Amino acid sequence: MRHPGTDSTDLLRYRAPRWLQGGHLQTILPATCMARPKVSYRRERWDTPDGDFIDVDCVDGAPGQPLVVLFHGLEGSSDSHYARSLMAALAARGWSGAVPHFRGCSGELNRMPRFYHSGDAPEIDWIVRRLRPRASGRFYAAGVSLGGNALLRWLGEAQHQAGIVDAACAVSAPLDLARGGESLSSGLNMLYTRMFLRSLKPKALAKLEHFPGLFDRDALLAARDLYQFDNIVTAPLHGYRDTDDYWHRASARHVLGDITVPTLVLNARNDPFLPGRHLPDKAAPSVVLEYPETGGHVGFAVGGPPGRIDWLPRRILHFFEHGGAGGKHG
Repeated sequence: MRHPGTDSTDLLRYRAPRWLQGGHLQTILPATCMARPKVSYRRERWDTPDGDFIDVDCVDGAPGQPLVVLFHGLEGSSDSHYARSLMAALAARGWSGAVPHFRGCSGELNRMPRFYHSGDAPEIDWIVRRLRPRASGRFYAAGVSLGGNALLRWLGEAQHQAGIVDAACAVSAPLDLARGGESLSSGLNMLYTRMFLRSLKPKALAKLEHFPGLFDRDALLAARDLYQFDNIVTAPLHGYRDTDDYWHRASARHVLGDITVPTLVLNARNDPFLPGRHLPDKAAPSVVLEYPETGGHVGFAVGGPPGRIDWLPRRILHFFEHGGAGGKHG
């Protein structure tokens, strides 16, 4: 979708509107106050090889048109503002889309003890390979926040085997989980942490009802930040020694040099979840590192008040259509 004054140059140079100042407002308002387009999803339930399930919300496009899979962020879903904006943009073009829900994020608790995590490349691999035969045209992958980090991990670990996707995009990915975790554990950023814990803790408690002794209930209830939650739940459930081991081994920054698929990494330098000073400056030649000064965490709103959230899907699709051409942008 194009708007007056929008051209390809605008899509490579995001700037926040003058009325929308600061990383927190640029994060919060697009997620909570700006209009989200309506999307007609068709839901599928897939049984996983380990006896669990995931729910996938699909947008059916025209035959021969591209298919885009989108991996959502921590406690996100197909209803998240970024998911609806991208899927609506695909539908308007006649493209197909799919938003797989990480385990436990589709409104129903998953069956197995495990949840999902930032470095889950095998889960990404299984989903992408199951979707690939459905793509009668080009096949693209996008990921946001946690989903972006997991997608990058898969791209880097799979290397040339990830060539089953034609291009990829990661938005606001926590490329350095330890530095991001530190940022979310202090000051005003604790607002985001409390929001996540309000959703994560009830799910973990429900797990304990099905799997008594899976982890320490009292320690879970006492957890006040993501470091503590990951130490009690995420790390041990997914094969990591502790939070430090998880945050180090799952960080996408370690594999940016191994990616062979044309990939856009889009992070705002004022993202409260990962401050700009921690953004990596080196990657493989196939990777475009795009770090605008503004945008917040998965914000990137444009226009006058109350603002629009259509810049991000246009940027993602512009990159896909141009195959990652254009070199690196700072």
